[in-house]
Amino acid sequence: MSLSVSIVGFVVAAAVIGLCGVLMTIRAEHLARVTGLGQAIMGAVFIGASTSLSGIVTSGRAAAAGHASLAASNGLGGIAAQTVFLALADIVYRRANLEHAAASEANLQQNALLIVMLAIPLIAFAVPTLTLGWIHPASLILPVAYGFGVRLVYRAHEEPMWHPRLTRETERESRDRPVKSKATVVDWLVFLGLAAVVAMAGWAIAELGISISDRTHLDESVVGGIFTSISTSLPELVIAITAVRRGALTLAVGDILGGNSFDVLFLAVSLGPDELIWNGVSILLAGVILMGLLRRERHGIGNIGFESALVLMIYATVVAALILS
Repeated sequence: MSLSVSIVGFVVAAAVIGLCGVLMTIRAEHLARVTGLGQAIMGAVFIGASTSLSGIVTSGRAAAAGHASLAASNGLGGIAAQTVFLALADIVYRRANLEHAAASEANLQQNALLIVMLAIPLIAFAVPTLTLGWIHPASLILPVAYGFGVRLVYRAHEEPMWHPRLTRETERESRDRPVKSKATVVDWLVFLGLAAVVAMAGWAIAELGISISDRTHLDESVVGGIFTSISTSLPELVIAITAVRRGALTLAVGDILGGNSFDVLFLAVSLGPDELIWNGVSILLAGVILMGLLRRERHGIGNIGFESALVLMIYATVVAALILS
């Protein structure tokens, strides 16, 4: 496949992922309301997992083809890119800083879970000889930590022990909104069908990303950490912006933070130096977002919070440094 054909196919697959993201947002908001799960759980678990399929398929396909660096950097780079997408959604939400308006215990729990999940592979990297047979203990700890964290997020939504200070800009998810319909099998089938299309588009992104990497001679960690990770993360961007424009702020934040935590489940614990860079950047960005959720600045530079400005600056600096090096 020629470079030009690879690039065109890459763009088409990314466009398919973006379109499905819009449709999934509308369906997810409806399911969150009629099932009683709420936007936090719907965004963190169902939307987060579904929109992560393209990235998971990309990393899996790349790893199977012997491109381990591309696979790992795609996963970690996707987490960093999706955090940047949260800052872009903040730009779109003009009423106030998104982290101020979407403050909730559930969102704080999700962000804390992400930091914990990202720290586990770093510990595994420090003790690579510690194994149980051929499996590193971190591979077993990650799903346990994720399951426990999701339970905490659910309890934070149902029985919050911490409440943000309410302001005119604080978005509160209504629990007594009248429901005119109930979730049907068709609703869930449509949702799962969209998720399947996203997964297939992710497979195409993997194939085309490897092709572009081979023909441009770019380092795999650069292709995976920047190009394929951004493309396979487009559902999160589209869903976050669509949800913000529809006023579903908790769904938008939950999609990004929840999807990031889900992505960590599929990372190889044996990381290399290049992948450690993206791991560290992801922890740094998550920490900045956490500070923003706690400080809740109403307005800042360009009507966004300091955390969104810092996220954009940090990510742009890292990308520029990697490309130049």
